[in-house]
This record gives sequence, C-alpha cells and structure tokens, in this order.
Amino acid sequence: MGEISIVGVDLAKQVLQVHGATADGQVLFRKKLSRAQFAKFMASLPPCVVAMEACATAHYWGRELSRLGHEVRLIPPIYVKPFVKRQKNDAADAEAVAEAAQRPTMRTVAVKTADQQARAMLFRTRDLLVGQRTRLVNALRGHLAEHGIIIGQGVGNIARFAACLDQDTLPDLVRDLGRLYLDQIAQISDEIGKLDKRITTAARENSTARRLQTMPGIGPVCAMAIASFAPEMREFRRSRDFAAWLGLVPRQHSSGGKQKLGRTSKMGQRDIRRLLIIGAMSVVHWRGRHGGRPGSWLSRMLARKPRKLVAIALANKMARMIWAMLAGETDYRDPTGAIC
Repeated sequence: MGEISIVGVDLAKQVLQVHGATADGQVLFRKKLSRAQFAKFMASLPPCVVAMEACATAHYWGRELSRLGHEVRLIPPIYVKPFVKRQKNDAADAEAVAEAAQRPTMRTVAVKTADQQARAMLFRTRDLLVGQRTRLVNALRGHLAEHGIIIGQGVGNIARFAACLDQDTLPDLVRDLGRLYLDQIAQISDEIGKLDKRITTAARENSTARRLQTMPGIGPVCAMAIASFAPEMREFRRSRDFAAWLGLVPRQHSSGGKQKLGRTSKMGQRDIRRLLIIGAMSVVHWRGRHGGRPGSWLSRMLARKPRKLVAIALANKMARMIWAMLAGETDYRDPTGAIC
C-alpha cells in the first residue's frame, strides 16, 4: 500500500467501489465496500489523492476523507464519462474517476462545508414549497374552469378563489374540495413566509450576501443562493469563467479559426442562473420603462434588442460584476453607467 498514489471512488448509497493505482497508472486493488467498511479502509491507507464524482454525497465524504489526511478531488460527472471503457459498471466507473483525476488540466469542484450545504437546503426547501403552492393554485384554477369560473394566474388571486367558492351554483363537493385546496395553499404560504424571514436574517448576517445586495436586481434570496452554491471566486481566473460556470455565455461551435457562437449554453448552476435572469428582468422592467437612462448600456441595448434578450445579456454582465465584487471584496460600483 506504500506505493499507492490515487484512489478512484464510485459513490452509492450503500455500496462503494474503490480503485487504487500508482502514479504511473498501475492497478493495485479493486474493492467493493459497504459504507462502514469504506470509512475503515480509507483510514488504513496512507495519505493520497482520492477522486470522486461530484454528486449528492460527495461533499460529505470529501470532508470526512480530508480529516484523514487525504487530498480530495471532486470531478463533474460529465468530465469522467469519456474515460469509461466499453461497458458501464461500478468498477469501470471507479477506474474512470481515477484516470480522469490524473489529467493535469482536469477541472475539479471545491468541497462544500456543512454550513454551505445547510444554507443550500434552506434555499431548496423554499423552492420546493413555492413549486408545491404553484401546483395547487394551478390545479384549483383548472378545476374551477371546468365549472365556468375563470380566474387569472398568480398567488395574488387567492382571495378571488375564496369568493368564487361561495357561489350557490357550484356543487357541494366542489366547494368542499376547493376549501381543502385553499387550506393547503394557506399553510404552505405560511411556511414560505417563515423561510423568507430566515433567508432574510441569514442574508443580513452573511457578509458576502450583504455585499451582493448592493447590486441592483439582487435580493436576499439570490444573494444567499450565490453564497450557498458558488465556490470561492478566486477559483475562477476571470469573470468570464464564472459566467461560463453559470451557463450564461454563448455555446461555441467553432472550427478552423472561424468563431461560431450560438444560444446561451445553460451548462452550469441552474439555481443561481435562474435567479440572476429573474433579477435582470426586474431591472429591465423598472429601469427600462422609458428606454433607460440616455447613453447607458441598458438604453442602447433596449433600443435594438428584445427585452428578454437584453435581460439575458444583463444577467451575464451581473455575473461578471459579482465575480469582480467578491474577488476584490468591494461593493457594487457602476462608473460607466451600464445599468443605472
């Protein structure tokens, strides 16, 4: 075991496959271990490089293995796939992870702390409840439409739902089930309100979130999403790399020195990307109501491009500003008047 250089791990809930190799790629062992056996086995190994795919439990194991003295490398699964030989199985996946980690230019994912994952759980729990409330509202709208009651979209029309259910023309069963929907919507709305308060409080206490909220279009939810999901900005060499990590840059299909750019790639962290686009849409709506400030970047774009396209471009610009703010530890500045 003294010659071991790298261990590739294929993670699963109960059974984990490990692949040990030397620095020149010679195979030392292939083992299938349970969770308890895996922890004991890794503790018995000398400090080495441990590579895993970046998945649900990878960050937990990354923290545990780091405490044992190992160097942990988390690799996006899409970068591991080309190294899988022929048939796909756990042993082949573990070997592919080990081979991918040996490439000097391989990109890795930073191991998240327990606090980061807790904040991510807070954000995603709110997102889940908002989706459940939306589904209940849409279901109730659809059921009432079958009885000739048409109500506009949005949670803001909940009061109209309650008023329509009091109509005598509706069957008793429809009124009873409609009130059940309304009770569920009210309960979920209360829980969302409580989570919003916790997010606002956490954003107020987090220095990174406070700094991010100085930028137009970024509120507590978006700021906490960036603080929870984004790695350290110093891991990106430049602002474009962060925008590309979010999937806000054009997809390339260039060849022979001829550059071909397509639509937005959408290859990246979808939670932050979605919130940045929503924030950019609000900026375009409020600050571009009359065409934007004369001479600003926003006014020039609105004069010749559709509003949605301008919002995507603004989200890209906001991502680059976020990188500059966090890498330089400065608040939002707009000396060229790009947005304001």
